[in-house]
Amino acid sequence: MTGHGQELGGSFALGPRRVRRAGYGAMQLSGDGVFGPPRDRDEALRVLRAAAAAGVDHIDTAQFYGAGTVNELLREALHPYPDNLAIVSKVGVRHDTGVLRPEEARELRQGIEDNLRALGTGRLAAVNLRLMDPSQAPGRRFDAQLAVLVRAREEGLIDGIGLSNISRAQLLRAVAQTEIVCVQNLFNLADQQSIEVLGECRARNIAFVPFCPLGLPGEQRRRLLTDPELAELGARLAATPVQVVLAWLLDLAPNILLIPGTRTRAHLAENLSAASVRLDDTARAELARRFAVVQDTRQGMS
Repeated sequence: MTGHGQELGGSFALGPRRVRRAGYGAMQLSGDGVFGPPRDRDEALRVLRAAAAAGVDHIDTAQFYGAGTVNELLREALHPYPDNLAIVSKVGVRHDTGVLRPEEARELRQGIEDNLRALGTGRLAAVNLRLMDPSQAPGRRFDAQLAVLVRAREEGLIDGIGLSNISRAQLLRAVAQTEIVCVQNLFNLADQQSIEVLGECRARNIAFVPFCPLGLPGEQRRRLLTDPELAELGARLAATPVQVVLAWLLDLAPNILLIPGTRTRAHLAENLSAASVRLDDTARAELARRFAVVQDTRQGMS
């Protein structure tokens, strides 16, 4: 898979770094429901090593994925890490007895240190503050959480601060206080509710990293990837439906970075090859008609 290394969709800034636009999200390496160890530990290690060999230099993780298991896999597979590898994690939520709960500001520093310890590194490329409710107006609690990440950056534990699962109002509150290098929000062909956040990120040269880029697991993803018109378009472009969906994201705006996850090397190769799929005007029009694409961001956003 080394042939992917020269392309991977070009590159974009992730804080002080530039990373290839096709990256890898490690969440799926955990057990079902983001709990416990992987189904196949050896294959999980092979997937991580194959991603690095293919030129992936942006990997997304979190200490709560698999209750620390995923970070342990990353360390076993890739440590000592290549100098150009940007590992991005997140804090702000914890898994407690099977339930996600929000962390308080005092717990965020511990979360950052837990990530560093498990990964065996002294510094992360970025840490995302993961919010539970993007509809909540940001206030003192948000500011206090953000301040913890600012201090971690000042102390050299992280290179950049990101946000996840946020609204435009929360983004604007954050950028008024400090530099934000990336935003992770739900966004894909089937769910474009974060289009305003994407537009704000593009205007500010902030990387936008869609999670669930193939649709939410379950019925939404199944409907999207089995859509007959998408299959027809893929056949014309010599691409699978998965590749068309990912290629649409890369084509939509230059600040989009992909982190699709997978448990297998075959699916990893399929995902990374999406960076070689080129959409023409006809394909863009077909996707816009079929999936009600809100706006074409390649020419700028209002």
